[in-house]
Amino acid sequence: MFIFSLLILVGCAAAGAQAVAEAAATSSVSSGASAQASTVVLPQKTTSGAQNTSPHLVAPSGPPAEVANRQALEQRAGKNACKLLLRSTPTGAQVWIDGAFVGDTPLLLLVPPGKYQIQMKGQRLEYAKQVVSLLPRETQEVALTLAVRYPLRLTVH
Repeated sequence: MFIFSLLILVGCAAAGAQAVAEAAATSSVSSGASAQASTVVLPQKTTSGAQNTSPHLVAPSGPPAEVANRQALEQRAGKNACKLLLRSTPTGAQVWIDGAFVGDTPLLLLVPPGKYQIQMKGQRLEYAKQVVSLLPRETQEVALTLAVRYPLRLTVH
């Protein structure tokens, strides 16, 4: 019976201490948030003459970034357009050309002649890159095998 009473007493003391800690955290967080809330300035974005008063971010209404980046490359291609066929092992890697995301492999792009840095990133942090130079009206296939950037296992001796 004594042990049971002792357990109840310890449990009540721990619950009381937790309640005090939570109350202190809540009051300090809320006072800090109220102090910081007065200094936060939200950017105002105007759309077609009307001012957006929503404090939330507005989703872009255009095509996804990779589609817009591909279209920009194709529009610059002109009459001397080059074809660039991109493949990866494993398939489904994200393709970045000169730092801009353009889609997932396999991918066929029309690009202007020139030099491009191609990077491919896999779903499990695999990575590969290559620099490609294209002459006018050239078709080139780039097939990269993605390699793991970071070790999968770590052994400590």
